[in-house]
Amino acid sequence: MKDFLSVMKALSDPNRIKILKMLQHKMMCVCELQAALQIAQPSVSKHLKILEYAGLVDSKKDGMWVNYHLTDGSRSPYAASLLGNLRHWLEDDRGVVQLVEKLPQIRRGDIYK
Repeated sequence: MKDFLSVMKALSDPNRIKILKMLQHKMMCVCELQAALQIAQPSVSKHLKILEYAGLVDSKKDGMWVNYHLTDGSRSPYAASLLGNLRHWLEDDRGVVQLVEKLPQIRRGDIYK
């Protein structure tokens, strides 16, 4: 039951859902997610830790950057099932559509000039 509850908790916040929807389109670092969501860096980091604990998100270090991406769901059948379904959910949500449309303009090189 612990794995199930961690996935449900991870999906209980709108910003965490938005993070998952953005990561469906590309790997992103904390600063890019922060720029897209317009929330504080510590908040983004906290959301990512909850998503990682649930087995929905993983990270990969690339030099000085830590890139976040969706997992394959192999750690949890609940995570796998929800990640698969989430690909089709909220595709017509205005907030999600607006975020996804902004993604090509959000580049870490532009954030740290």
